[in-house]
Amino acid sequence: MTTDLLERRPEPRPERRIEGVVPISARELRFQRRITLLMTIAPLGAVLWAITALWGRGISATDFWIMTSFYVFTVTGVTVGLHRYFTHKSFRAVQPLRWLLAVAGSMAVEGDVISWVAAHRRHHAYADKAGDPHSPHLIQTPGFKGTLQNLWHAHMGWLFDPEKTDRERWAPDLLKDSMISGISRRFPMLVILTFTLPPLLGLTITGTFHGMWTAFVWGSLVRVFVLHHMTWSINSICHFYGRRPYDTDEESRNVWPLSLLSFGESWHNNHHAFPSSAYLGLEWWQVDFGRYTIRSLQWLGLVRDVRRPTVEQRKAKRSG
Repeated sequence: MTTDLLERRPEPRPERRIEGVVPISARELRFQRRITLLMTIAPLGAVLWAITALWGRGISATDFWIMTSFYVFTVTGVTVGLHRYFTHKSFRAVQPLRWLLAVAGSMAVEGDVISWVAAHRRHHAYADKAGDPHSPHLIQTPGFKGTLQNLWHAHMGWLFDPEKTDRERWAPDLLKDSMISGISRRFPMLVILTFTLPPLLGLTITGTFHGMWTAFVWGSLVRVFVLHHMTWSINSICHFYGRRPYDTDEESRNVWPLSLLSFGESWHNNHHAFPSSAYLGLEWWQVDFGRYTIRSLQWLGLVRDVRRPTVEQRKAKRSG
């Protein structure tokens, strides 16, 4: 971590109302904080239980494949669906695929489709400036304490903020889409589904309640825990540490160790340099499972008009 990065004192959040941000009522705020706390503590408890109860025995093959399958499905829903498709419109997709991506993204338990997209569009509009919902550069406390406060806020502290992103300002196109609006309204049902399908599958495969329970721990709770913290790490770590091959007007950075589990999301400086690109890993060696998925879908004829920067555009934005 460089000294100048620690000593920066970005502007604090102003008292004036920021466009596209609306306050939450005290009742809504209490409910939001309780649900957020439950969604973060329960998966963490499952991880701790899995470590202590299964120490030395490991994870069964059935639980591993259930957890991996649901992780791949839901993380693809986030990176290919919510992020690259619905937020940035980096490619076009046939209607059944649009539905599947919206459902998969919702089952990641990171908010309904429209709210997720609205918050991310707002992030790009105000990236690392007042108005960004999860920048790690807005709290002015000096030194190591300030660094921790900023990282905590960007990672998950922002989820407890007494404000929310105005969906009508940031996602009017999706609000007008009857199919996507319908899926967003059914978000609570999809949350129930994402937690109940793995144990039901475990029960079906093993024929035992123990197999049902361990599939719930690994395929539901541990999977959601890993997926959440991987997504939140893009907001925190990838705006604080890493390389900046492209000149951008915020602090986005590429963090290669996160690229595998994030399915390419951690090539974050690439993304902020070219937000409409369907490919986040722009070099041949930059692992981006989202890119490979989109290529496969394009080969199958399910997506078209895939957007990516030209060689000239990339050269023009290269940092000194």
